[in-house]
Amino acid sequence: MAKIEDYAFLSDTQTGALVSRDASVDWLCFPRFDSGACFASLLGEGKNGRWNFKPEGEIKATRRRYRGHTLILETEIETADGAIRLIDFMPPRGENPDIVRIVEGLHGSVRLKMELIVRFDYGHIIPWVRKRDGGLEAIAGPDGLILRTPIETRGEDLTTVADFTVAEGDRVPFVLTWFASHEKAPRAIHPEHALRQTEEYWTAWAKPCRAEGPWRDAVVRSLITLKGLTYAPTGGIVAAATTSLPEEIGGVRNWDYRYCWLRDATFTLVALMGAGYLDEARSWREWLLRAVAGSASQMQIMYGVMGERRLDEFELEWLGGYEKSRPVRVGNAASNQFQLDVYGEVLDSMYRAHEAGIETNETDWRMQVALVNFLESKWEQPDEGIWEVRGGRQQFTHSKMMAWVAFDRAVKLIEQCHCAGGDHLERWRKIRDEIHAQVCAQGYDAEKKAFTQYYGSKHLDASLLMMPLVGFLPATDERVRNTIEAIERELMQDGFVLRYLPQANQVDGLPGTEGVFLPCSFWLANCLHLLGRKSEARELFERLLAVRNDVGLLSEEYDPKAKRQLGNFPQAFSHVALVNAAHRLSGGQDSA
Repeated sequence: MAKIEDYAFLSDTQTGALVSRDASVDWLCFPRFDSGACFASLLGEGKNGRWNFKPEGEIKATRRRYRGHTLILETEIETADGAIRLIDFMPPRGENPDIVRIVEGLHGSVRLKMELIVRFDYGHIIPWVRKRDGGLEAIAGPDGLILRTPIETRGEDLTTVADFTVAEGDRVPFVLTWFASHEKAPRAIHPEHALRQTEEYWTAWAKPCRAEGPWRDAVVRSLITLKGLTYAPTGGIVAAATTSLPEEIGGVRNWDYRYCWLRDATFTLVALMGAGYLDEARSWREWLLRAVAGSASQMQIMYGVMGERRLDEFELEWLGGYEKSRPVRVGNAASNQFQLDVYGEVLDSMYRAHEAGIETNETDWRMQVALVNFLESKWEQPDEGIWEVRGGRQQFTHSKMMAWVAFDRAVKLIEQCHCAGGDHLERWRKIRDEIHAQVCAQGYDAEKKAFTQYYGSKHLDASLLMMPLVGFLPATDERVRNTIEAIERELMQDGFVLRYLPQANQVDGLPGTEGVFLPCSFWLANCLHLLGRKSEARELFERLLAVRNDVGLLSEEYDPKAKRQLGNFPQAFSHVALVNAAHRLSGGQDSA
């Protein structure tokens, strides 16, 4: 099985696919990110669905890259008889989603075998296959796929196969298109025209990027990845394209990340706005406002790509899991948790949008007032916290800090943009000051010389690196400096940062351990920079860049001993943290 970092990412800005280093599409959900996968061998076996091309004979070398600033993947495979280039892409969505694969002959002559195994509903349902409408249709339940290619195909053991030869100068296309099974298959697209249009789309999108400095290429690639994780019809951005890639190989910390977290709002808005993408920031903000509309007491921490609230969690028993990491989960029960920090992140995102010139209208402001009014009676309650623990609620220090952020940003919006609500101003200022005093008194352990994970705890938590980044206290405050240094001593592992110590602290209620957390490591680089330790900040940032795979992608976590990426992939949170840290370390200001 391919390693997580062996995958590249394709997207049409409504769903995504993962392509392995040996050119096998092992994960693809149609028609949305959170739809059932038709290729699910990533979380099981080949029989659970995949699409690959295998050259005959020994493979001498494989190289791959994205074409310029696009999500067009080019994989070159060299054999003793010649070389081919496989061009993979997903055209930005028309009426129906497509994945296009063009096999190009570079030199010599290469004999290949194509294998297409379609299994709908996460590798479970074997479709009915027939030739129709100029292609090969696979249909089961609500789903239909049609493969169109000039190459003759045949069926073998519930697999569609084809044998063909590619010589220098040949270009052989394969187009796989999804459609609703009760409808007629859509008209065929022209693969070469689609390739040109896809290249033009991504090149035009990347061109306005304002990012400068020594890490511009890494930043642009991360921004393209974020755009690829966007569900274009609504502006929502999923946390990752996958479910159940493990935080520990063989462990149970396997979650579905194909949803939109409110927590990502601030970080994503800052990253997009800092690079000049106000339209995407505005779309993301509008998605946020629609998703949380309704009673403030019913606000969730995450939603579906169109704002769906029911994300019931269940397990897929027929999938063996990535490297036997089970269970494989669909849905996310954390959607029902109470997490105080999301109120701070929502209010902060609204404030940041206002600073960038995105208008706050009366309806937007009424929603924010409702959220802050609700928080007035809830901020003192325990919650599940930023890490969505399943071991019971606590008085998490980070959660209280973010409650402070909510009141602070609401006060600033009234003061700076003269939003209606002056009658709330003094009350909110008072609560803001009360929360600040409480966090400083109960969240800081004088004996340990650090802010701790929750009130009365002796455990550290890397989420507290956010203190200077959200303006709660400056990095130079002795207590914050002490906390940063304590995290360096106790939560650093081989040059990276753990969220907390799972084995020493059972607050998360789960067995096993996990890798270092990449966003937290980027936060530490920010903090070191703020402390004036700029060479150390740069060194850590460069170390994090080296963790990216060969096409510039990051998952959520990393195992520095095995040198493997862990967790769902590609991870928006990690790429947002990269963009914002690069901005700060390059001389930018106010990056989360």
